[in-house]
Amino acid sequence: MFEESVSLRMWKRFVQEGVIDSARINKRITESWHRCKRNRVNPYAGTGQVVLAGDALKRQQESSRLLLELALPQIDRLSPFIHDVGMIALVIDPEGYVLSMRGEKRALLDANAINFVEGVRWTEEEVGTNAIGTALMAKEAIMVNGTEHYSVASHRWSCFAAPIRDEAGGLLGVIDVSSPLERSHPQTMATVMTLAYSIEQAWMKQRQQDELELLQRSVLLADEPERHLIVYNQEERVVYASAGIRKQIAGWSGRTRRELAEYGLMEVRQAPVFSGRHNGLIGWIVELTPSSTRAPRIFLSGSPAFQFKGEKGTSAAFARVLRELERIAPTDGNVVIYGESGTGKELAAQAIHDNSPRREGPFVAVNCGAIPRELMESELFGYVEGAFTGARRRGYKGKLAQANGGTLFLDEIGEIPAAMQVALLRVLQERKVTPIGSAEEQSLDIRVIAATHRNLRQQVSEGTFREDLYYRLHVLPVSLPPLRSRKEDIPLLIRHYCRKNGYDELELPDVLQKELLAYDWPGNIRELYNVVERLRVIPREDWKRFLTGLTKPDLNHDFSVSVYPDQPSTDLRLGAGHAANEPAFYEPDSLRYREKLERQTIVQALEKSGGSASVAAELLGIPRSTFYRKLKKYRL
Repeated sequence: MFEESVSLRMWKRFVQEGVIDSARINKRITESWHRCKRNRVNPYAGTGQVVLAGDALKRQQESSRLLLELALPQIDRLSPFIHDVGMIALVIDPEGYVLSMRGEKRALLDANAINFVEGVRWTEEEVGTNAIGTALMAKEAIMVNGTEHYSVASHRWSCFAAPIRDEAGGLLGVIDVSSPLERSHPQTMATVMTLAYSIEQAWMKQRQQDELELLQRSVLLADEPERHLIVYNQEERVVYASAGIRKQIAGWSGRTRRELAEYGLMEVRQAPVFSGRHNGLIGWIVELTPSSTRAPRIFLSGSPAFQFKGEKGTSAAFARVLRELERIAPTDGNVVIYGESGTGKELAAQAIHDNSPRREGPFVAVNCGAIPRELMESELFGYVEGAFTGARRRGYKGKLAQANGGTLFLDEIGEIPAAMQVALLRVLQERKVTPIGSAEEQSLDIRVIAATHRNLRQQVSEGTFREDLYYRLHVLPVSLPPLRSRKEDIPLLIRHYCRKNGYDELELPDVLQKELLAYDWPGNIRELYNVVERLRVIPREDWKRFLTGLTKPDLNHDFSVSVYPDQPSTDLRLGAGHAANEPAFYEPDSLRYREKLERQTIVQALEKSGGSASVAAELLGIPRSTFYRKLKKYRL
């Protein structure tokens, strides 16, 4: 009891004064508390805010399917101990999302009270110091008890977590065992580390079996001696080479793709190899041809041969997306790309096209949300001369026909009207299109990539999107992470944007970079680039005030004063007839850029939630009281 009270006093003093006696607290906890302070984590909150559910959770679980398949049997072996003691065991992916949660019923109910549930993102950034998030940051096993948690919501919990690594030391995820504080058990840390070790051993065994299967499949290539073929494993090292390659390159086994590029060999096509045991990717078959130059090629992202026109960054979240894009690009199945506005859905679609067998064909993009409903049919299907009043003299070749032999990208597919859903479904089934006013059908050879910020599965259940069209499109789903889930990529994205546009690179001091990293970026990468444009035209001495106003909206900085000094300064926090402590009421046309973006984000969240304010607040990761205040502010 005495120790607990001392610990609580230490927590209170740090939260209130920023002072800590580092000699009396674990070094990793001290480091984490300081990170939480810098990142402005609310110590008086700490309940889960970002929670994936339904299809979004299934996609996240699918991206770590092999980890779950290996971890859950190991957890089941220890389930008698976990249930008897009154604990819960969790599997977490490298982004901090809880993929699986099993355990004693009372403990699960207690966890639910702080939104500690399957699908929640339980990182330091979201909920402060905790075993899961801190293990992800420190890359080592850790226990966090009671008031060692930074946020008060977890002060009643005792948590033990250990990272799970692959054979190269890469992070696969985290295993965690947690319980209410009064049920903490001295053997738990040993149990968690044993679990992590068992999963790592199962992973390595699986990879050895994958390599053996890959070698067995490679033997079949011996019948094609005239072709220059290479088989790479998942680490992109050579496990098999055809006769021509073996003669040309001594010591070919184990070489990397980059090393082979230095031998004057160019990759002309590749195909993924999937396991017959678990259907996961186990390697690639690549065909090469002699190149006119011996200089190594420069590759942009994914595996070296994967072409991506954007900035891949260094985050695990986007690296996983690139691997997924690389897997599906060589196939011809239809794709749905899910992601918030501004996350780069068209860029992802372009990457699929550029790395597909259709790369030499057209890539035609259509924004379904930007075309008036009455023009949708003519835009997609085209028309012949004289089909209707106002038709072009020689008719119009619709987007479907324009994409023939290539890829059709349908952005914001969730906005397409019901009548067009029927027509589009028929085209996808029959692979034929009939222009308006014509009696002749045209054969189509296209791949369709759709994109949306909506939940199509929910639209199907609500009756606003056809279920048959959903299953026709939803063959290969891809989910893009929001910028707030890949903040470590922000400096690289800024550099990429400046170089792409021929700008001088922005040299932001560390304090301003921290402001950028503290912001949640509701407009994602598009908003980030808009901020870069703004920074280029405002005086350097005003950067700090502008970024502080962006990251701390409640301060309500009126930045227009410094940009337009001849205009009178006005306190935008006050509306006519309102007291100083009342919220402002804005007309949409009078909003500043950040406010317009915030209002748009709130509207989108309401649309996703079907009008439920509480669900929308949860999607945005803000308290309901704050959300209701913003609804009132923006007259929504």
